[in-house]
Amino acid sequence: MEIIFNETELKEVEKIKSKYPTDQSALMGVLWLAQKKFGWISNDVMAYVAGLLNLSPAHVEGVARFYTMYFKKPMGKYHVQVCTNVSCMLRGGENIWEFMKDKLSIGHMEVTPDGKFSLEEVECMGACGGAPMIAINEDYYENISINRIEQVLSTLE
Repeated sequence: MEIIFNETELKEVEKIKSKYPTDQSALMGVLWLAQKKFGWISNDVMAYVAGLLNLSPAHVEGVARFYTMYFKKPMGKYHVQVCTNVSCMLRGGENIWEFMKDKLSIGHMEVTPDGKFSLEEVECMGACGGAPMIAINEDYYENISINRIEQVLSTLE
């Protein structure tokens, strides 16, 4: 796969850069855009982003490796995050985590053999008032139950 943004994506990079005083400040937004396009942040993607922002590849790698929101390996089409931090844990988050591991037959940061799902146990996604919660890609599901998870999963292609 060729690592390159199309014209529309390059305009989005410029839009992101315009929000900040330096190109370095735009790094996280551009990495997010890259992950959305390429699915994960490979060494080649990091080098490409470094070139776009005139940053050292080492700096880009440091940021990408520090933040867990950037995938450093291919993940599933549907990335399921299950919160097991205090609020979610007290309202059944650990049971939901065990259910998801059993349902998908995978563990933390693993991908199903068909590439459809990946699973991640997370500490907190800032939805404590709606605990327990999961996220699938960028969609949050609060006050989630195992029955509701079954319904949501059945709607995914």
